[in-house]
Amino acid sequence: MTEISSPRPFAAVILAAGKGTRMKSDTHKVLHPIAGRPMLAHLLASVEALGPVAEVVVAGHGRDQIEKAVAARGARVALQEPQLGTGHAVQQAEAALAGFDGDILILYGDVPMVPTATMARMLERLHAEDAPAVVVLGFRPPVAGAYGRVIADADGTIAKMVEAKDASPEEYAVTLCNSGLMAVRAADLWPLLARVGSDNAAGEYYLVDIVNLAQADGRKSAVIETEAWEVAGVNSRAELAGVEAEWQGRRRAAAMADGATLVAPETVWFAHDTVIGRDVTIEQNVVFAPGVTVADGAIIRAFSHLEGASVGEGAFVGPYARLRPGAKIGEKAHIGNFVEVKNVTVGTGAKANHLAYLGDGEVGAGANIGAGTIFCNYDGFFKNRTIVGEGAFVGSNSALVAPVTIGKGAIVAAGSVIARDVAPDALALVRPEQQEKPGWAARFRARSAEKKAAG
Repeated sequence: MTEISSPRPFAAVILAAGKGTRMKSDTHKVLHPIAGRPMLAHLLASVEALGPVAEVVVAGHGRDQIEKAVAARGARVALQEPQLGTGHAVQQAEAALAGFDGDILILYGDVPMVPTATMARMLERLHAEDAPAVVVLGFRPPVAGAYGRVIADADGTIAKMVEAKDASPEEYAVTLCNSGLMAVRAADLWPLLARVGSDNAAGEYYLVDIVNLAQADGRKSAVIETEAWEVAGVNSRAELAGVEAEWQGRRRAAAMADGATLVAPETVWFAHDTVIGRDVTIEQNVVFAPGVTVADGAIIRAFSHLEGASVGEGAFVGPYARLRPGAKIGEKAHIGNFVEVKNVTVGTGAKANHLAYLGDGEVGAGANIGAGTIFCNYDGFFKNRTIVGEGAFVGSNSALVAPVTIGKGAIVAAGSVIARDVAPDALALVRPEQQEKPGWAARFRARSAEKKAAG
């Protein structure tokens, strides 16, 4: 992977002060997830890959949620109250960046898919020979509609930026639109913002006005283009689903390009951190929640759900299997239909092929867990571990009451409830002796039929 870095120190200002009313949610808009990770976290991860000096998230409504979400990352939170437009929002970050004289990248928390490489291109353009005052990120949507237009020369020099409602017919026909994302030197940004006025119908301070102010000073600004999907914004649940679908489609394509087989790609859902090896086969309707690694040659069969788990080389999982956090499936191990595994290490070649719950413990290499087996790991207060040794055989419909150890090579007879350790190579049999009463069933049916006829 080619290393990406910024040409000089930069800080990121991320705008996230909007109320997000169209989401109709108590959760802040930018904290709604895509591929199992909040939108804001997606964006911050892309920024952090470029090595920022500082990150400032401008919040308003739901500030406490934002502060909690970014605390571990060390990002600062600035408050915009009241919300008086995008220019006013960026101004609120000035105090947090006092003394910083590098570049500033202006991003939006609800535009989460901007790649690190695109951010780097914006910063690089800022330091090209013509030294633009502002770099604007432009895009060409399928329908330009109400987007602001960027009127630019062939070399990207901006001649004019105009809102759709104010555009002439010729300007309205332009397909290059303003995403709102910008790169500006700190030495230029704050003085320009100080001059932005609110003499408009909304009475707000618009960030885009810094381009016009710089032009009035005789300084040019520039636009670079990117694909529309990179700057897709999320303002509603439908738009959230649209961005999720775009992300998933690209991730599926990447998995197949890297050597995985997806039998029905449109039915497979990845998380942001899913790792898939070569020659992995993934069947229909498989869901990967965060924290999953699948090694080369593994097969994930239909309708399985994996989260926080690792699957070893050549292992089989599913169909209809559930791997929960802490599940570690060894090489060539089998986890079959309607088997749930949580916080258990399953050794090389071990098998649990049918209808089992394995929670908190270990299954040794080559061991066999019969259908209907349960690790009884919870006593109502504490979780306890079950250890099944190498080569052990646990018969069907057995309950292993933790803490308990089944020794290497031991056999647990079907239908047993095991509450004490079993020695290696021993047979554990816990069930009453079978009794048989000849003719009892026929007599029972005859009596019952007489009662029913009389009744």
